[in-house]
Amino acid sequence: MGEKAGVLYVVATPIGNLADMTPRACKVLTDVDLIACEDTRHSRPLLQHFGIATPLAAYHEHNEREQTPKLLARLAAGAAIALISDAGTPLVSDPGYVLVQRARAEGLKVVPIPGPSAPICALAAAGLPSDRFLFLGFPPRGEAARRQWIEASAGEPGTLILFEAGRRAAATLADLAAVLGPRPAVLARELTKRFETFLAAELPALAQQVGADPEQQLGECVILVGGDRRDEAERNAAEQRRMLDILAAELPLKQAVALTARITGGNRNQLYRQALADRQD
Repeated sequence: MGEKAGVLYVVATPIGNLADMTPRACKVLTDVDLIACEDTRHSRPLLQHFGIATPLAAYHEHNEREQTPKLLARLAAGAAIALISDAGTPLVSDPGYVLVQRARAEGLKVVPIPGPSAPICALAAAGLPSDRFLFLGFPPRGEAARRQWIEASAGEPGTLILFEAGRRAAATLADLAAVLGPRPAVLARELTKRFETFLAAELPALAQQVGADPEQQLGECVILVGGDRRDEAERNAAEQRRMLDILAAELPLKQAVALTARITGGNRNQLYRQALADRQD
């Protein structure tokens, strides 16, 4: 490898359409000494398609703690290694953070080879605001945990982006609707593949549409939801009220008000009047 020795390449691969593989990615994967991939059975056909015969090593969430020191040792000894995931850009809801973080900490060179990324692909075509967005990854599978997870990002003003398996898309959309209300949303399914689909509607209608159509419950999905477009004062007031409601259910009213005011910086008298009015209602 010569001048390329001792480099970790983080290489994006297609999320569906093989024509999205970049020439630079092909060259790097051909030239490196080893490719660390999430699943060798998945990656081998991709590499064979492009005539790449570089040796493979499995690197996934179940062995990354064990494999990371071995890969770092090879890098330190002068090897060039490429890191790929099953699809798209590594580290985006895929393994790789531990290796990249440790490589950086040890002063090794890490080079990104950009290419397909499902969240960005979906955002570019969704028609939702793209000036600010928050990628959330996969939601929890249980309903209670999922709703709590959604609630934690309810005040985010940017577009929310999450992954979901098709078979759970309807349930997740229903929980998003229950927590966030009628926000604009998009379901982007099977991106870059033959049955690529974009469905757009407000959350309740989108949840109902997907729940009623088994075809829209197949494959891999990206769900995008419009952010909280209220101004900062409205969001702060809503957060203060939410916190007050939680604390008031567990503590004496005066103590709940005092804690809410201390944590949020809200006015104690206004919070107390609000709490009294809520109790009277």
